[in-house]
Amino acid sequence: LAIDTSTRTIALALYTDQQVLSEQIWTSYDHHTIELAPAISNLLERTRLKSTDLSAVGVALGPGSFTGLRIGLALAKGLALAQNLPLIGIPSLDSLAAAQPVLSEQLAAILLAGRGRLAVSWYRASGQTWQADGKIEVLTAPELVERIQSPTQVCGELTEEERKLIGTKHRLITLASPAACLRRPSYLAELAWTRWQSGQVDDPASLSPIYLHYNDPIPG
Repeated sequence: LAIDTSTRTIALALYTDQQVLSEQIWTSYDHHTIELAPAISNLLERTRLKSTDLSAVGVALGPGSFTGLRIGLALAKGLALAQNLPLIGIPSLDSLAAAQPVLSEQLAAILLAGRGRLAVSWYRASGQTWQADGKIEVLTAPELVERIQSPTQVCGELTEEERKLIGTKHRLITLASPAACLRRPSYLAELAWTRWQSGQVDDPASLSPIYLHYNDPIPG
């Protein structure tokens, strides 16, 4: 089971190494507390599964909404502890990056950080995957455009105005389509599955969300 409550876009997926069993994505207007648990129950019911059938839980760690992240992580920890399941935390922007084609140019994955700000994570190609490169930063759209001085793919949550502004630097920026900018929980699940299979699991007692503050970058 993969859970992403980083922003108002809530996303759930059920995944095996062979297929995505089910995936659900919707916009919640700050109703994470009352919507998340019933949505997980419905997801399991539609696939004729029970919580006892789960083998592991993957959860998005942010950056994102303080409340949203807290609710998603609390539910993921509760499931993991109650069912004695492995818990795997994945930075939210890693799952977005995983959905993008791996090219030679750098990648900027974005989440809305509120008040006209963007949480930006930079990636570089490493073989057939993207690897985080540097720090997660909080920038405005004009600051992001100013920072980009070489060919760069850009994907993620953007307003219409921000897409227009970023798209003006068309010679250097390849802007992903709205569909490619959606954080799909199946990619979160796939990343969590890979980490779990390699023995990289997290301690529910110490796993914590990634929070960002303006002009306060943190390691990616």
